[in-house]
Parts: sequence; C-alpha cells; structure tokens
Amino acid sequence: MDMLKEIKNVKLELTRFMMTYKFALDEMNTKINILKEEFQYVHDYNPIEHVKSRLKTPESIFKKVYRKNLDVSLESIKENIKDIVGIRIICSFISDIYKLSEMLQQQKDITVIECKDYIQSPKPNGYQSLHLILKIPVFMSDREEHVYVEVQIRTVAMDFWASTEHKIYYKFNKDVPERLTKELKDAAVLAADLDRRMEQLHKEVSEMKEKETSENDLNVLQINNEKFHLPIGLLDSFIK
Repeated sequence: MDMLKEIKNVKLELTRFMMTYKFALDEMNTKINILKEEFQYVHDYNPIEHVKSRLKTPESIFKKVYRKNLDVSLESIKENIKDIVGIRIICSFISDIYKLSEMLQQQKDITVIECKDYIQSPKPNGYQSLHLILKIPVFMSDREEHVYVEVQIRTVAMDFWASTEHKIYYKFNKDVPERLTKELKDAAVLAADLDRRMEQLHKEVSEMKEKETSENDLNVLQINNEKFHLPIGLLDSFIK
C-alpha cells in the first residue's frame, strides 16, 4: 500500500514537472506572437515566416538522462537538460534573426544563459542558425519556477538545408558518403549567398516603398484588419 502511494506521489510530481515546461512553452509562444503582431502593425512587415515548437516527451528526457549519465532526479534534469522546451523561429532574412533575438533578450523576465551564433561561425558541415538558451519564470498556484527554453532562429534557406541534412544523415545512419558531405557543405554556401542576395533585394524594395508613402497613408491607423482614419490636425497636436 505504501509502495502504491509512493508511485502516485512520483506520478503527481512528474505531472507537475511536465506541466511547468508546457506552461513555459505557452509563455514563449505568446511572447513571440506579440512581437510578430507588433512588427506587423508598427513596421507593416512581419519578420517571422513561421514558428515550430515542441515539448520533449518523458521517454525522450529519460533517454537523454541515461545517455549523459545524469542522476535520475527531477532537480538534476531541471539543471542539466536545457532543451525540454524547444522553439524554432523561421525568419525571412538574416537581419530579422538578430532583431528578433535582441527583442527577446531585452525582455525583463527573460535571462539569457547562452548564445551560440552559427551564422557568423558556421559548423564545419555548413550548418547555420542562431541558438539561444533562455530562462523564464513560470508562476504556478503555489510556487514560482524558472525554466530553461532553447530557441533556434534561422532563415527559410537555413531551415531547408538543416532539414535536408538531417534526412540524409538519418537515411545513412550518420555514415554519409564523403561526396554527399561535400555537396551538403557546398549547398550551405549557396544557401548563405541566396540569403544575402534576397536581403539586398528586400532592402531596395523597402527603400522604394518608403519614398512612395503619401500623406493619405500617414493618417490611417490599422488594428486587427480595421482601418481608422485620423485627422492630420490630431496627429499634429502630438508633435511638441
């Protein structure tokens, strides 16, 4: 009977443990969505193409515990496994990656634990992305927990390359022929060049659009697809 009670207690603690990470994932997705909408309204441009997120399963967590030879305790898992919550943000351009990273890092309730820039310094195989390990507070009914979250930010081209590379390594069980490894690295260079070219085109189009902004555009406020017309005189009254 005591054993059954202990098992129930362990299950309860595991449930609370996993729920904490689920809430952390929800919090981060909310933060990202707010930044996404703010950018759309203020800059008339959305730097985020899409967001992927996942929560490691208990089975996956414990596999990693044994692989890393860690203590089998929730405290040990909490401190040593920092990717239970994983978020991947896909941006249009390289400059968007750094803008978004800066916005996240500036939020007062986010602590930056680690930043690895594989864009400035790609991995030997050609992989590029910006990796952040963040810590955020999660407020439960009876306590406050601080949870690690892994965030990867990359462009569409970087994500396509990484996805293809992963599929190839999985197919060959990580023993990829040298010819394909070289092709992958060459493709990474081409993808990086494409990112730079597309960003330059985007910059030129944005500059042209900025010049074409008319007075009629200045007195229109758009929120949730609703347009509100503001008198120029009202706008002038805010200028000191």
